[in-house]
Amino acid sequence: MVSTDRFLAFAAMSLLVIVIPGPSVLFVIGRALAHGRRTAVATALGNVFGSYLLVVAVAIGIGSLVERSAALYLTVKLAGAAYLVLLGVQAFRHRGELKASAITAEPAGPARGDLRTVLDGALVGVTNPKGVVFFAAVLPQFVNHAAGHVPAQMLLLGLVPITIGLVTDTLWGLTASAARAWFARSDRRLSLIGGAGGFTMIGLGLTVAVTGRD
Repeated sequence: MVSTDRFLAFAAMSLLVIVIPGPSVLFVIGRALAHGRRTAVATALGNVFGSYLLVVAVAIGIGSLVERSAALYLTVKLAGAAYLVLLGVQAFRHRGELKASAITAEPAGPARGDLRTVLDGALVGVTNPKGVVFFAAVLPQFVNHAAGHVPAQMLLLGLVPITIGLVTDTLWGLTASAARAWFARSDRRLSLIGGAGGFTMIGLGLTVAVTGRD
């Protein structure tokens, strides 16, 4: 259904957009700094799941509605921003619980299972303004309407940025968690890293909240 030329062109554009760190990347980095590798990987998985929900939404027509409606767009954006700030505040408040002797255990903040972590990442992915705009405005341009099965084409094309995002987000997370482990020789350094991760998420949430629609 999708020609090779369109597929490759969309892949190239997706790569250009994804390699520029956005809300999802910064969120994964913040979680990696505050909680470590396992949480970072689970967050990346959740993020791409949430992002693909955007693809599904666009395929059935919801994405274009969100993009056209200023009120709905603002609601989605502010909800995601508020949740990022909340997670950042939690990470900062519990930064003192990071201990070098327990670096492999679940650190800062309340205990979070893998499923909860994946859901956190999914919420960030599905409320990511960058993702909403990209999938609603760019994805439809690469669909061959003459070939029919437009929703199926969108779902197929959507797997391209999702795959790229999974690889890049995971690499960002692993890199950040490795830097965190390097600081594990000192409880005070770990506390600083946990605080930095919290501030990263708070700053990200505020940035998302004030970012325009363009």
